[in-house]
Amino acid sequence: MRANNVLALIHAQEGETALKELTAIRTAASVPFGCRYRFIDFTLSNLVNAGITQVGIITRNNFQSLSDHVGSGKPWDLDRKREGMFILPPFNTATAIVGHDSILSSLYSISDFLEKTRQEYVIMTNANTVYNIDFNDLFKFHSEKGADITLLYKQGRVPSLPELMILDLDEESKVQQISMAQPEDVGNDANYSFNILVMRKSLLEYLVRAAIARGETSFEKDVIQANLSNFKIYGYKATGFAETIDSLQTYYNVSMSLLKKENRDLLFNTNNPIKTKVYDNVPTTYGVTSKVSNSLLADGCTIHGTVENCILFRNVYIEEGAVIKNSIIMQGTRIQRHASLNYVITDKDTLITPKKQLSGDASYPVFISKGITV
Repeated sequence: MRANNVLALIHAQEGETALKELTAIRTAASVPFGCRYRFIDFTLSNLVNAGITQVGIITRNNFQSLSDHVGSGKPWDLDRKREGMFILPPFNTATAIVGHDSILSSLYSISDFLEKTRQEYVIMTNANTVYNIDFNDLFKFHSEKGADITLLYKQGRVPSLPELMILDLDEESKVQQISMAQPEDVGNDANYSFNILVMRKSLLEYLVRAAIARGETSFEKDVIQANLSNFKIYGYKATGFAETIDSLQTYYNVSMSLLKKENRDLLFNTNNPIKTKVYDNVPTTYGVTSKVSNSLLADGCTIHGTVENCILFRNVYIEEGAVIKNSIIMQGTRIQRHASLNYVITDKDTLITPKKQLSGDASYPVFISKGITV
């Protein structure tokens, strides 16, 4: 099973309901993360690092920022004359199912695209995840097990996401039982699906057509869980840095975990590099009154105040006397003189006026929407 024989499908908007604050104006795939990245950068980079050459990004709405970010796919070497990267609005064909926006109906709506691609296998992913995984190991596992379907899973805290599969595996990693996560499962330790799977493309097409013909709408429940006894389904365990973002709180926690070097080393593994759109910015400027400690700053920032335990995106301006602690400050934000922020997340292009004091908590950060003046 060669990587160049695998088609990648990315569901750009799955997980949006869990991140409504950050996805009101963008897809889940284009949520900013880690100073200069977007969620989709991690998926695209892992796919391309494995040798995959054709990627379809399935969208529904609000994908202007996503299109602007990925462009033609050049940062990931996907701007190709043959194959490469395609953005797929799913409801623009005769196969569209009006009124449904599930993974299943989205897949059915891109049937023509699937039929025209030459690859024998497909890897399908969501975009509300941050990880660094060698997919070639996953492909090797799938082949060696003779699996019909391989589900990437993680052992740990069950996230709060709709239709999340919890897996019971035997000693050979074959899935024996699939249950759909219930509210009482959230936060408990279990083997849960990381929403990445591998199968033959022909099998995916058959399963989708059959489910749609039966009037079914859930990919996880009606396609995967319902066919557990009909196909050989295996689970491949994710190791290293692999996180599902299921809430604003989780977004904050996972982002702030990057302040620890060991986590940065796992996520930004030089052997499996994470690539993103390149901006030509000047270096960050530190004024004589600046004090910065234990923080990550992107290019183009200007710092005259105090920054402690923070993540700052591009072109953030911190004026003299401002104190920013334990916060995530996104691109283009300006924080004026003697303002004080603690446990705050600001979206892009916000303005914090002089002497304003905003304070949340590690368990409940304050969120300021894009373009808001406080």
